[in-house]
Amino acid sequence: MATTSTSTPASTSTSTPKYNLRNPLPLSATQEQEVKKIFHKRVRAHCAEEIKAFAQCAVNRTVTATWVCRDQRLTMNSCMLAHAKPEEEDRAREEWFATHEERRREKEEESRRVEQRRAEIIRMMREDEARSKKR
Repeated sequence: MATTSTSTPASTSTSTPKYNLRNPLPLSATQEQEVKKIFHKRVRAHCAEEIKAFAQCAVNRTVTATWVCRDQRLTMNSCMLAHAKPEEEDRAREEWFATHEERRREKEEESRRVEQRRAEIIRMMREDEARSKKR
């Protein structure tokens, strides 16, 4: 039994990507926040019509929106509760892991561009100083 369990992780670790989407490592607070953002975006996308109906009803209303738009609010909330399930959160987490490498590459590319621009500015400043000294 111990040999079966030790051979399984070794075979899966060689054939799977860096992140195991079904049982990932604990994420940092910032990463969890990004997952939650994806999760909420997905839930809002499912309930876009209900949210729009409530928003249209609540236009130019403050306190009275609570009882005037009660039906729209209840419809919107029930839709969001129906779609805000752990399965949807798992899908959001899988999406976060799937796009993690792409986001990391974009961040590195942005850093590289910033460093290039910084080097260019330093070069221009040195040239300007050299011209000022010649005068």
